[in-house]
Amino acid sequence: MDNSKDKLFSDMKIVLSDAEDLLKAAASSSGERAVELREKALVSLRRAKEVMQDAQSAVLEKGKAAARATDDYVHDHPWKAVGIAPAGGGAARGERASSTRREWSWPATPTGR
Repeated sequence: MDNSKDKLFSDMKIVLSDAEDLLKAAASSSGERAVELREKALVSLRRAKEVMQDAQSAVLEKGKAAARATDDYVHDHPWKAVGIAPAGGGAARGERASSTRREWSWPATPTGR
């Protein structure tokens, strides 16, 4: 997954860089050339948007598949799931309690005694 994620980010950087270069060139051009460069930049940005939408769809599908697998496991092994939940919760509570511990000191004795 990391390789495909890295490739996606790399491709997106290239597409966005190309679109930026086209827009800069369009800003310094005039007439038909400027219109042509702006159109190329828009096509490049649309392509980038489509790639990101495809990636989003793939991530959502993987998330749904993981949720279904978890749901199936819980239904197939309810007692294991019931045992795992308290253990995880206990570990989380223990961590939270240990991170909020304070040093207590007794109040000083009142003066005049």
